[in-house]
Parts: sequence; structure tokens; C-alpha cells
Amino acid sequence: MDKGLTERMRKIVVGTRQSALALTQTGQVIDHLKELCERNGIEVEFELKKIVTKGDRILDVTLSKVGGKGLFVKEIEQALLDGEIDLAVHSMKDMPFELPEGLVIGAIPEREDPRDGLITIGGRGLDDLPEGAKIGTSSLRRSSQLQNYRPDFRIEPVRGNIDSRLGKLETEGFDAIVLAAAGLRRIGWEDRISAYLPPELCLPAVGQGALCIECRGDNEFVLDLLARYRHEPTAIAVSAERSFLGRLNGGCQVPIGAYAQLGEVNADGKPEITLTGMVGSPDGKRMLKETMNGTDPEKLGLALAEALIAKGAAELLSIAGE
Repeated sequence: MDKGLTERMRKIVVGTRQSALALTQTGQVIDHLKELCERNGIEVEFELKKIVTKGDRILDVTLSKVGGKGLFVKEIEQALLDGEIDLAVHSMKDMPFELPEGLVIGAIPEREDPRDGLITIGGRGLDDLPEGAKIGTSSLRRSSQLQNYRPDFRIEPVRGNIDSRLGKLETEGFDAIVLAAAGLRRIGWEDRISAYLPPELCLPAVGQGALCIECRGDNEFVLDLLARYRHEPTAIAVSAERSFLGRLNGGCQVPIGAYAQLGEVNADGKPEITLTGMVGSPDGKRMLKETMNGTDPEKLGLALAEALIAKGAAELLSIAGE
């Protein structure tokens, strides 16, 4: 077991998926950790290890049909448990609520833009798209909310890395593609975004725009290092969203979204949290949405989930999971 940051560390092996986006955001994390180490006089060598996940191997089936949460993290988590890597960089929206025994979330860095981005030919906005527009997304959450907003939309699945999905905008006759804005911004393609979908119209996925740095719970050196990398406001917001997700036991088969925003700090030093959550039917014909405020992220997420369950969310979840 490591003894803390007072000792020299030989090497930290960082595990990640091998997509261009995963490698880019992992490289950014490593750069930030290197700067942090240099400022604190800590000598560390970082090594990158690429890992192929089930979600990367299966590209011809929509995520909702492949399986639940964890499609892009299980193989990486196994590498952590086996000691092949020391920490892993994930997109938080890919993370299941329950972690394998022995693993913990060591840090959540500052969040990127959590919204979904609309990419169209000619830079058209959502309301400028024609009747019966063909929109590409493999996310039930996006599909449900877009069809709730405009039932005339034809939603078609589109998988693959960001580059291949953008290419299909022209080659497969899509009027629009919807992607997480954070990924496009991280790889420097912000200019491809025609419009940002406001959370009021399309609530983001839980943790969207945030990264998760996962490690073993007994690796004190890495835990101490990551504690210095944690962005507290992001961690609080994501904690509320994940608490909501955990109570509803939501995965990729369920149209579910949540977004927490932090407000003013109260006399106890705790920020006011505004949390909005939604559960919908896959076709978008039923949509349950609620907003609540509080200062305890875990309790707020649970309370919001219970409020939606009281409105009928359990029935929608059971139908969506069939």
C-alpha cells in the first residue's frame, strides 16, 4: 500500500478507451496532474494504457439493446482491480451508480458544458428543421425528449466515434446529429455545433460534461494526489445527479436525465442546489419532469427520484426496461 505524497512514486499507469475523444480528454487529465505534481514537488512518471471495452467493440447495435450502464467501463475497471493500471479516466455519464468493491471515484474535475449539441448542414437550429426531419442519435434520453418536443421528428440510431457520426450527417441523409457538446469542445470541434439544446428542452444525461477519475480504494498515493484535483462544485452537482440515478436504477435502456446547478452559499457554507430530473417513455409521448432545491446532494437526488416515482416513473422505467 502506498504511504502518501511524501514518498517518490515510480509510475502511474492511466487506463482509458482508445477513441480519439477518450485519448484527448485523458491526455488533458494527465497534463493537469503533471502540473499539479510539479507545483507540489512530486516526481511522477505517467504512462497511458489503451483498453478496448464492450461498447467499443459493438457498433452495429444501439446502446439500449447492447446492455445497461458500464458498457464503456467494465474492462477498464477490471484492469484497475488486476493492478494493470493505477487510475482510469471515464466520461461520468458512462459510469454506473454502483462501483465494483475496491474501487472508488478519486476525483471529479471541473465540468465542461453539459448540454447536448445539434449539428446540422448549414447551421440550422432545431426549430428550422423541416417537417419529418431525420435526426441521428442512439440515446433514448435524447430521442424521447426530442420526440416529446416535436413528434414529427424521425429519430434514427447512429453509432461510432465522433468523426464517423459527423460524417454520416452527409453520407446517410440525416438532417441533424445530436452529440454531447462537451466532447466536441474537448477535441476542438466546437465550431461544428449549430445550436446548443437548452436543458429545459433536452435535459442532459447524469454527469454529462464531467469526467470521472477512478482508482483503487487502497492506493493512498493516488488518492492523495487526486484529492488535490477534485473540483468541489462539480463534485456536488454530479453527486446530486447520481443519487437521483441510483434511486431510479437507470441505465441506457431508460430515457432518464438530470441536471444540477449550484446557487448561493448559505450560512452553513453549503451551496443551494437546484436539481431537475426527468423520466420519459421511449417514444416521448409521456414525460415526467420535476425540479427541487436543497443543500444535501444525496438527499436531494433521492427526494427528487421519489417525487417522480410518485408521479408514475416506476411504470415508465419498467416499460422501458422490457
